Amino acid sequence: MPLNWKTGGLLLGLVFFAAVLLVKPIGVSTQFVILDGIVADAVSPNLVTQTDDGYTSTNAYLAKSNGKYAKAVSNPLNYSFVFVVAMMVGGFLSAMARGGLSAPERIMPALWRVNFGDNQMKRYLATFFGGFVVLYGARLAGGCTSGHMMSGMMQTALSGYIFAAGAFAAAVPVSLMLFKKEA
Repeated sequence: MPLNWKTGGLLLGLVFFAAVLLVKPIGVSTQFVILDGIVADAVSPNLVTQTDDGYTSTNAYLAKSNGKYAKAVSNPLNYSFVFVVAMMVGGFLSAMARGGLSAPERIMPALWRVNFGDNQMKRYLATFFGGFVVLYGARLAGGCTSGHMMSGMMQTALSGYIFAAGAFAAAVPVSLMLFKKEA
């Protein structure tokens, strides 16, 4: 049950519009910081504290923005965190609605196998490294693709259009170089 790209784009646009209209623009990379904070706070319970002025943290990153991140660590069931969990659940339900993934495809996608071989460790390392670079860049830039590009363009922010142009200018040539063979 593949979804036509036009229908998918329209549905995605409607979801973004509803999110901005009802709650706030969409962005998810900050929630990785919040998850790290939740784990760190479980290990070191004094990491986040509530004060008369709100929340603060012994971690400078969590304490910045008047304790905004520290508050989210202390109360993780906020819109953004639930949104990230809902994205994972939605992805899973979408895959199941299309019949799921075959066992070989779950282990290693055919496109990867054709271009880079069957070495699972190589796949895991490349996936980890790629995820690390993307998340590091997102935090360095103060937001992720969904925040800068998708929400930014929807709000007609010039920075959103510049980010989109840069992202595609880098992603298209790199993917053409890396994935020369089709599955």
